[in-house]
Formats: sequence, C-alpha cells, structure tokens
Amino acid sequence: MKRLLPSSALALATLLLGAGISAWAQDQQHVVSLTDLSKDAAGASETRRSDEQAVRALLSSEQGQKALKSAHLDYQRVDKAVGQLSDDDLARLAQRSRQAQADFAAGRLSNGAIIGIVALIAATIILVSVFYALSKD
Repeated sequence: MKRLLPSSALALATLLLGAGISAWAQDQQHVVSLTDLSKDAAGASETRRSDEQAVRALLSSEQGQKALKSAHLDYQRVDKAVGQLSDDDLARLAQRSRQAQADFAAGRLSNGAIIGIVALIAATIILVSVFYALSKD
C-alpha cells in the first residue's frame, strides 16, 4: 500500500497541476489589453466623425442648401439631428452621401437629382432623430 500511495499522490498532483494550468491559460485568452480597448474606441470615434463629416459635407454643399431650402428644412436643425443618429443609421446615410457626391462629381447625376437625394437624406435624418427622441420617452 505504501507503494501505491506515492504514485497516487503523484497522479493527483499531476491532475491538479494540469487543471490549474489549463484554467490559467483559459483565463489568459480572455484578457484584452487597455491599449486594444483604447484603439477600438478611437477607431469607432474616428469612423463616426468621418461619417458625420460626409453627411454634413453633402448638406452644406450648394445642392444641399438648395434641397434644404426647397424642403423648408433648417440646416441647423438637420445638422443637430445628424449628431443624434445612431452609428448604424449615420453609417448608412454617410455611405449614400458619399455615393451621391461621387455620382454628381462624375456627371452621373443631374443637379435636380442631387437636390432630390439631399432632400430625402435630410428628411430621413429628421424622421430618425424624432423617432429616437420619442422612443426614449
């Protein structure tokens, strides 16, 4: 029995040590450094800033101002609403704004068409911000 005791103790120690190392290694896989978190937050913030800039660039353009005026929308009100959009809604509108500007610059859109697109984007911004405001209450 004395012979089995050391081998049993060795087996038990190996099992416990192996389980401890496995648990430690598993915990280490879930650790995210503060630097990685900061980079992710900065990246998201920069993306939002870029998206806001794209939408505002279209709205403040000559065609954008004409569209807002024809739709009887105040630029300041629409501009404020841009900042209230969710990241997803803002990203979609920014993509459409960039595409509309590129198409207009390439001559694929007429002045009237770009004005119509800007009016739709501005109306969407207002409606989405109103919807979010109502849903918070």
